[in-house]
Amino acid sequence: MMHNPNRFPESSADALPRELLDLGKKIAALPEEHFREIEGAYSQVVDSVRRRRRILKLVQEALSQLRLDVKYLMFDLEVTRSERDELQAEIDGQGADDFESGWS
Repeated sequence: MMHNPNRFPESSADALPRELLDLGKKIAALPEEHFREIEGAYSQVVDSVRRRRRILKLVQEALSQLRLDVKYLMFDLEVTRSERDELQAEIDGQGADDFESGWS
């Protein structure tokens, strides 16, 4: 008995590698007893590939967010340093003025 190769969808949001789809088609074309024997293992592999892709996507999104957060932190650090330097210059300037006014 031939099986419908469409049991192994070719297009989905998380598309499978071409080799895995080809394997699915070949499995679907097997005689019933061999098909039933192999179908479960194939489904587990497909689920594993999809799960790994979802995990990879989550990791990539987390890395992108981390990069953005680091950019914001670096900007904040530069602004803070600049403000510190301006305040230090202002304090140093006031100290010099106080010193000079004490001698006059």
